[in-house]
Amino acid sequence: MKTAVIYARVSTQDQNTENQLIALREAARRNRWRIVHEFVDHGISGAKSASHRPALASLLKSVQRREFDTVMAWDVSRLGRSLQDLVSILQDIHAKDIDLYLHQQGIDTSTPSGKMMFQMCGVFAEFERGMIRERVLAGQERARRAGKKLGRPSNVTKDTKDAVIHMRKSLNWGIQKIASELRIGTGQVYKLLEPANVACA
Repeated sequence: MKTAVIYARVSTQDQNTENQLIALREAARRNRWRIVHEFVDHGISGAKSASHRPALASLLKSVQRREFDTVMAWDVSRLGRSLQDLVSILQDIHAKDIDLYLHQQGIDTSTPSGKMMFQMCGVFAEFERGMIRERVLAGQERARRAGKKLGRPSNVTKDTKDAVIHMRKSLNWGIQKIASELRIGTGQVYKLLEPANVACA
């Protein structure tokens, strides 16, 4: 029997997640999935990142350990309202070969049509990475034309700094991967992350 976990969220304290939980428990029963845990965030906006949603953060840690087969949610907006965060969450789930069930959208990635949705997320993620890299390289070229050196953080463009923080904080890329992607030194990556209070380890 496949195991599943439920993630439910409401944006305000006067709302409750009971309707979400009832529908998802029934869906699990119909699919003969055994629910092993329910992760619930109360009164937290979906616009906030996973680090500001305790239940979602715990869910993603369990995803990394692959403690279940399927993640269930009432609606895609329960996972996140930011496309950037949503793509990152879906990539984490897909990377561990865990399926996703979204009740309102009728998406179940254990089916062929559901798997296509994961593939589309990969396309969007690749597009986003390409756009970030393009902006960074354009910013570096502008800096060179202006006679600035790129070897010191003080001369790095704002696009480069924003990209470093985004790749580390939202995409959870390693320092070496960020440096290689943006064509800067690893030391420079550390120096850009430190004042932004972004974990480097």
